[in-house]
Amino acid sequence: MKWEDLTTEQRRKLAENLAEERLPEINLHCAEIVPSSTFYARYVKRIIDILFSALVLIITLPINFVIGIITFFDVGSPIFFKQQRIGKNEKVFTIVKFRNMRNDRDENGDLLPASQRVTKFGTFVRKTSLDELLNFWSILKGDMSLIGPRPLLPQYLIRFNKHHRCRFMVRPGLECPPRKLTNTAWTWQERFDNDVWYVENLSFIVDCKMVFNLFRYALDPKMSSMRANAKIGTFMGYSSDGRAITHDDIEQEYFDAFVNESEHSRMETKV
Repeated sequence: MKWEDLTTEQRRKLAENLAEERLPEINLHCAEIVPSSTFYARYVKRIIDILFSALVLIITLPINFVIGIITFFDVGSPIFFKQQRIGKNEKVFTIVKFRNMRNDRDENGDLLPASQRVTKFGTFVRKTSLDELLNFWSILKGDMSLIGPRPLLPQYLIRFNKHHRCRFMVRPGLECPPRKLTNTAWTWQERFDNDVWYVENLSFIVDCKMVFNLFRYALDPKMSSMRANAKIGTFMGYSSDGRAITHDDIEQEYFDAFVNESEHSRMETKV
């Protein structure tokens, strides 16, 4: 059996097993994090978020209206995609975007990979970062910030080690760009390490540099295309030595043992 053959429930169970078996030992060696507590981090950043997001929402209202109409004819109703994400202090909030994928499923009832469901217009919206515009509503509400770690799905929370879990000490953002931009897709380890660095070093100067990199990230065709087509895999947890891994990095012996145990449990349930 391959990863593609696993159901969504089996994939989540596999990640839970990795967390239960490996995180206790890994957490023993995690460094303590001291988040930034400057006046800017506590007050000014939020004021800037409110003013900037309100302005952007007003300016982009006609663009969002056009995108909404095209989305309706492209994927039908509803035109909005809603999904829960992990916010500051690990509180869950709902993110809203225009739909750019169909809901095609496989024989097991699981959604097909995003690459097989995204429409041509959806690909264009992703490459141009227009899919991020409605996130400014989440920023205005206080669920997100302009700059901060990317918001992730709730099921990922139990997979984090103590060190990387500190990324939730700040509001998630549109992006937490790397300090040095590259033309290659990030690994989960690089992304999480950068997020934690941001939590520790949040300041007005750091945010200015991040905003500059964010615009470069969004406006550079090569970088936007790389981000839209990046296939970094599903974050599943950590290797035995504490490195963040995807499903492709799970040891074959471990994967096979999990599959055999799952099949055995399924057979017992049938009996």
